[in-house]
Amino acid sequence: MDSRHDVGLFGPGSVTWKLHKEPILLLGGLRSLYLQALHPRAVAGVAQNSDYRSDPWGRLTRTSDYVGTVIYGSTAEVEAVGRRVRRIHARLSAVDPRTGERFRIDDPELLRWVHVTEVESFLTTACRAGVKLTGAEVDAYYTEQRRAAEVVGLDPATVPGTAAETAAYYAAIQPELGLTRDSAETGLFLTVPPVPDDWGSRAVRLGLTLGPTRWAYLGIAATAFGLLPPWARRMYGGLGWPTTDLTAALSVRSMRLLLGAVLATVPSRYRSASMRQAALTRIGLAA
Repeated sequence: MDSRHDVGLFGPGSVTWKLHKEPILLLGGLRSLYLQALHPRAVAGVAQNSDYRSDPWGRLTRTSDYVGTVIYGSTAEVEAVGRRVRRIHARLSAVDPRTGERFRIDDPELLRWVHVTEVESFLTTACRAGVKLTGAEVDAYYTEQRRAAEVVGLDPATVPGTAAETAAYYAAIQPELGLTRDSAETGLFLTVPPVPDDWGSRAVRLGLTLGPTRWAYLGIAATAFGLLPPWARRMYGGLGWPTTDLTAALSVRSMRLLLGAVLATVPSRYRSASMRQAALTRIGLAA
């Protein structure tokens, strides 16, 4: 395919491109990490194989680059990053701290959990921040994201493709979830991480324009936590009250409005992620 017309997995007419132009989705990524940590094997796999404690912001950058490539990359770029991720996963394993059993990181159950929590978190965060999507668009986003699931090696047919299927998946998997030591330590780390000296430059790379202070980050983390489903908050020992949902919704809407106001004051080249701009340029559309 001529790369000048290669839209990759999705393209400008997709719900995926419509949703992922929203900077507030970075908060959705943080929400998904809180959720993912509630799966005992998933969080054990991260704890035993990842450098997130020693280089959390580097890992965030790499994860952001991966997601950006899957969303906006050309077919060749997506295939290349998929091969790399599958190759890494294939050689990793971890030990279940509850049973002592060794398991593979590329276990489809774990890959599916990570995929669903990420996709659902992006969508939920955007909608609660005020992004307008119809029910049909919501289901279309889930269906489109089955292509992203295939990149990591999942059979798309085994991945929820609608909002109803996602809700059913969460209901079915909840008995397997819970707070372990790894979960608690990860949750605390996500809430109070070290802030690097070069946060400003990393923030620009991730599509932000202002580096939050430590106190501001605590507010961001609290909002991400508040956006969790009530059952997830209860697993962390938090409150499942409707007032928590309302407070989080008001907070994330305010954050989206603030981001929009800030981005309106900066040069156009900083108003959207560099990968989105590159994709639009590649297919002949103005960024």
